[in-house]
Amino acid sequence: MTALPTTPEEVTQLLLDWSAGNQAALDKLMPLVYRELRKMAHNYLNRERRGHTLQTTELVHEAYVRLVDQKRVQWQNRAHFYGVAAQLMRRILVDRARHHKRAKRGGGAPMVSLNQNIAETKAPAVDLLALDEALDELAKLDQRKARIIELRFFGGLEVDETAKFLNISSITVMRDWKLAKAWLHRALSDPPEH
Repeated sequence: MTALPTTPEEVTQLLLDWSAGNQAALDKLMPLVYRELRKMAHNYLNRERRGHTLQTTELVHEAYVRLVDQKRVQWQNRAHFYGVAAQLMRRILVDRARHHKRAKRGGGAPMVSLNQNIAETKAPAVDLLALDEALDELAKLDQRKARIIELRFFGGLEVDETAKFLNISSITVMRDWKLAKAWLHRALSDPPEH
């Protein structure tokens, strides 16, 4: 019996093999990334509205199904994989929030905090749908800053992992993270002008 890969490089190699069409690589990969996917899902769901019905395992499994359906993705590395997983989890939660909002005819949108250490602070919460729309607006202005928010806030990636994924320095990630959070705070605090 062969030992399971544990280093980021070995995980990256399995991702590359999977991209090349090796289904056995996917079978070896999933047990290795499952714990991290559960951690990401748990972090997402901690930011959800009270009384939500989605469980961590359900979010992981739905994201897994969508990840496996990503036929045309050429995985670059472990951080790329988690970045895509973060995007998919965000989409799943936004879709559910939209469904929930429609079901309640406009009320009860889920609330999340923009603070990364949600358990440690009493930061004001924001509507997940409003956050999603604000991120889309930020992406129109600065795609990199929007990706940094998505990777760090939704994906749970550390500064160094985000820097590696985006091929920029850690200092740039921190600077853009601060600027993007400030922009989002202002966008979510100011009422839209119509």
